[in-house]
Amino acid sequence: MSAVAPTPIALTIAGSDSGGGAGIQADLKTFSALGVFGTSVITAVTAQNTMGVRAVEDISPAMIAAQIDAIFDDIAVGATKIGMVSRVETIAVIAERLRYHGVRPVLDPVMVATSGDRLLQSDAIDALRTQLLPLAALVTPNLHEAALLTRTPIAGDEAAMAAQAEAIVKAGAQAVLVKGGHGDGSHSTDILFDGHAFTRFSKPRIQTRNTHGTGCTLAAAIAAGLARGLDLSEAIGQAKDYLQNALEAASTLSIGKGSGPVHHFHRWWSS
Repeated sequence: MSAVAPTPIALTIAGSDSGGGAGIQADLKTFSALGVFGTSVITAVTAQNTMGVRAVEDISPAMIAAQIDAIFDDIAVGATKIGMVSRVETIAVIAERLRYHGVRPVLDPVMVATSGDRLLQSDAIDALRTQLLPLAALVTPNLHEAALLTRTPIAGDEAAMAAQAEAIVKAGAQAVLVKGGHGDGSHSTDILFDGHAFTRFSKPRIQTRNTHGTGCTLAAAIAAGLARGLDLSEAIGQAKDYLQNALEAASTLSIGKGSGPVHHFHRWWSS
């Protein structure tokens, strides 16, 4: 009998989005679309749709710890992605259990939803900065999040983005991808700093209202690439390609009255 090849596996630690466009739901869709088996740890349950977030209920730290341990005690996870962690207690237990299991995650510092609703409590920003950021193999902040993490103004050009990336690595992260999706211009440019060199990723900016879950999707796609054995730069490049295609196909979806989701399964669904 021939041996079964190892299955690429990724873990998402994030909140649940009842609207299905972001959070745990977006991450698991992304993993599946990219040929990776997805596992999950739910940190919070949100009541939300394409119009906004109506309510958030946090999962207890003990239950979060139990979920993490259940995964790592049994399943060979190749990459871990962290999304919504809304309070200090959640951040503390995740950091403690990931240190115990020797895990360096992809950290998407989710602070504000696409709708503008705040998802991270103010006192949790410092906890994320001091406890999770130093554990991260990669941090993926957008322009607003990078400014909050570095306590500097929102970057207005690539030089400022690069300076913020350096500051985040200096704070302990192994690498950082500062995302330019919320900027201006005909192209959306992200800046990667791995502690040694900068790499620039640029794509034409797509005009669509269906942008819900873009940050979750990109970070999950990067984690999927890492789980499949790609190096960091290659994983980011392939993730950018996947998200670009998902954004381009988003207009074929008609979901909700507000900011709809990207099209995670654009390769399989007909328009």
